[in-house]
Amino acid sequence: MNRTDRLLAIVLEIQAKKQIRAEDLAAIFEVSKRTIYRDVMALSESGVPVVAMPGQGYSLVEGYFLPPLSFTTDEAIMLMLGTDVVAQNFDAQYRAAAQSAGSKIITVLPEKLRREVEYLQSSIRFIALNGPFERETLQQLRRAIIQRRTVRFRYNARVHHDSTAESSLRDADPYALLHVSGAWMLIAYCHLRHDNRHFRLDRMEEVSILNKQFDRPSNFTVHERQSNDRNVIIRALFEPDTARWMQETPSFFQVAQEEHPEGLLVTFKVRYPAELLNWMLSWGSHVHVLEPASFREMLAEEARRMFANYTT
Repeated sequence: MNRTDRLLAIVLEIQAKKQIRAEDLAAIFEVSKRTIYRDVMALSESGVPVVAMPGQGYSLVEGYFLPPLSFTTDEAIMLMLGTDVVAQNFDAQYRAAAQSAGSKIITVLPEKLRREVEYLQSSIRFIALNGPFERETLQQLRRAIIQRRTVRFRYNARVHHDSTAESSLRDADPYALLHVSGAWMLIAYCHLRHDNRHFRLDRMEEVSILNKQFDRPSNFTVHERQSNDRNVIIRALFEPDTARWMQETPSFFQVAQEEHPEGLLVTFKVRYPAELLNWMLSWGSHVHVLEPASFREMLAEEARRMFANYTT
């Protein structure tokens, strides 16, 4: 990285971190602290309002913004594709904001770069399958997360011992939204279960926002998989020819996989086996469940019922 690029990167780091020490910047850019001191001095001389606080590090004067940035072709197309994804997966308000942001990005690009980006944009598409009802729910939950307000909804969950559904009214504090394998999931503190839970938006009905606020735990992070309540371990062996196709559409509950002389050994963690029943049945005779025995019997019983449907 040349010095000009490093100076810009230093400003971006300070802006992102709000406050950062010289030794941390030196470690990030793999240079000495003395080099960082010289770079910060150069930034100050060029008019960037860097504030140095003894023992605390560098920060920028509040309200300072970088001048408009120039984009490479790759950077611009990633931004444009990102706006396309948001436009398809979010509600009308965010869709309009994404389209507006995309128009602004295109406007500031040089003519040659604009033509390249528009050509690539017309050649790559993300297809979203979210229905209008799910988008309406998404809008409500997004608002509840921003306002830190508890939500109430009717949730259709599978019964532990079979694949039928049970409906229950839930109050929950919404912490985050995840888009997993084509489906939106809400991570929330469930007042009924007194613990964090994942809720599929397409199983939620009668969603309303209550006039009750909550504080999200300071140590919560959406990047940490919330699977502490999944204590049932299921192991299954997929045939070699099937393993490849299984990896294209993995289960949300999959936690590990390893090569095996007879195929691919996959480990799942669930709250109760019925969560994995239909997904496992979709692979027919090309998968063999090794454990637990109770889940094997559950699959066998379901297969017998299926067989009965097609015999006279």
